[in-house]
Amino acid sequence: MAYVNNVKMFVRVYELGSMSAAARDQRTSPAVASARIGELEKHLGVRLFNRTTRSLSPTEHGRLFYDGACAILDAIDAAEAKVMQASQSPRGTLFVAAPLGIGRRLIAPAVPAFKMLYPEIDIRLRLSDRIVDVMGEGLDLAFHLGPLEDSDLKIRVIADCERLLCAAPSYIAARGMPEDGDALIADKHDCLNLRFPGAREFRWSLQTKTGARAYAVTGPLESDDGDVLTGWALAGSGVVMKPRFEVAEHLASGALVEVAAATPPLPAQLACLTPSRKLRDPKVQLFTEFMVAKCREALTIAE
Repeated sequence: MAYVNNVKMFVRVYELGSMSAAARDQRTSPAVASARIGELEKHLGVRLFNRTTRSLSPTEHGRLFYDGACAILDAIDAAEAKVMQASQSPRGTLFVAAPLGIGRRLIAPAVPAFKMLYPEIDIRLRLSDRIVDVMGEGLDLAFHLGPLEDSDLKIRVIADCERLLCAAPSYIAARGMPEDGDALIADKHDCLNLRFPGAREFRWSLQTKTGARAYAVTGPLESDDGDVLTGWALAGSGVVMKPRFEVAEHLASGALVEVAAATPPLPAQLACLTPSRKLRDPKVQLFTEFMVAKCREALTIAE
């Protein structure tokens, strides 16, 4: 088992390019990570990484060993999957990521029911509105809302989520009701924007009579937390774009009202992303199927 752990550590160091990052990924210390790499190098009789105080890079031997190391781990995963399928008792830990709104309203509420069905599967749920690196962060699966870039990840589409623009009655009383996207821009409405690393200028894609159009929007407030934006909208600070299910209760109570209804936002696709090597893992399959069903059920109720 020690050798397998050393190989796992090598693969993560290779992929992340950092001993400390790999240590965090494997829930251990940099000293342990370095020791495992040292043991592996001693066993192989070669140096796998060139190390300096400021950088780390694989040697030629390290590059050659990487593909074989991945094949070793894939073979172990496949063997474990067969055993778990045969035993009908999947176990282990799942590392899952989701945006804050999706995680809090759709995924987290369903986790206890999943745990009751599969008590030997533990869930580590990470919530953030930033764009996650599924492979780089060692995740088993991640939920994503919005456009997807081309990748090697397996994509399971869950639903197209209706979105809308909304604001508090107090904001509309002060600034007026924008009928469409053109009015939103012409009247310089305060738009509440979601900011994440790498975000470019803010553009809202709205449906017009002539087709989809991207509106460049601005505003004095932005955050990397979607729930913060909802709070600001409730306080009368501006217009926010949200999936309908996230603000359904506020719409029902009248705390928020739809604006620019003549040009609603394009729907956002909700999907589950899984590394290809995880597809055979029974616990990943079980969790995916369970959450896809629960998400679709919740979205139907909410919308």
